[in-house]
Amino acid sequence: MTTPLIAGLAVAAAAYAGRYSIQAWQAFKARPPKMRRFYEGGFQPKMTRREAALILGVRESTPADKVREAHRKVMVANHPDAGGSHYLASKINEAKDVLLGKTKGSGSAF
Repeated sequence: MTTPLIAGLAVAAAAYAGRYSIQAWQAFKARPPKMRRFYEGGFQPKMTRREAALILGVRESTPADKVREAHRKVMVANHPDAGGSHYLASKINEAKDVLLGKTKGSGSAF
């Protein structure tokens, strides 16, 4: 007599646990993405490799092909022809030049 009762309680507990697990998983999937923390400083008078890497979102030791790829992605999002800022575009280009070793020494055009 008690065996069917215990079996019924075990099935009910498993059902509630499964239901809770499904709800928790759906809530986990629906949460907003974690916001990235960005560098909160302004631009330096002369761009450093660290600042250039922060602008392009890469490491200072990133290979040249990855720097070009990152430059393209950032430039597409901030190009002046697409409503972006000329100042930011010049800083993005300067960051690419610094990381690729093609610095002109004069800094930004602005």
